[in-house]
Amino acid sequence: MDKVQIKVMDNGSLRVTGNVELVDVDGNRFTTKPTFSLCRCGLSQNMPFCDAAHKGKFDSCVRAEKALAEK
Repeated sequence: MDKVQIKVMDNGSLRVTGNVELVDVDGNRFTTKPTFSLCRCGLSQNMPFCDAAHKGKFDSCVRAEKALAEK
């Protein structure tokens, strides 16, 4: 299986890169590209995908603690 990366963007989306299957709670599949962004702010008109509605309206800079990130 290819490694998937989910990158938490400062003041923005979750950037997903890799071969993933995105499904809703009922098991319905979303069409995705090899790289796509998921909304974290709740403002997107294209949920669950990011449409950049967060710009200037969302403040979140998440950092992993070094000890946790290495596990």
